[in-house]
Amino acid sequence: MKLLNSYTLEIKKSKFMAFYYEINSLEEVNFILDNLKKEHKKARHLPYAYKIQNQVKKSDDKEPNGTAGMPILNIINYNNLDNVLIVIVRYFGGIKLGAGGLLRAYSNAAKEVVKC
Repeated sequence: MKLLNSYTLEIKKSKFMAFYYEINSLEEVNFILDNLKKEHKKARHLPYAYKIQNQVKKSDDKEPNGTAGMPILNIINYNNLDNVLIVIVRYFGGIKLGAGGLLRAYSNAAKEVVKC
């Protein structure tokens, strides 16, 4: 596993920290997610998406359904990426962004982090 890039986006006091990894196994995914959860204990959400050959998974991590995991996975698919994991750590800034705002924020953070 290898961290390829990171990118931080701030919208209405919420911080979206995107991490882009090259991975080879589900064990690596779990290891990275566990470490990010320990490192960012005060983060509100850690949605992610990964693709390892035929294995694909996405998680909104308690964000409204379809506003986090799917936009991240769409960026992976759009760029024809494989053996990758994108996790976006969100620190809530106190201002609700709404479903459209969240979708744009996660999509933009994922789009920027893969530009390396």
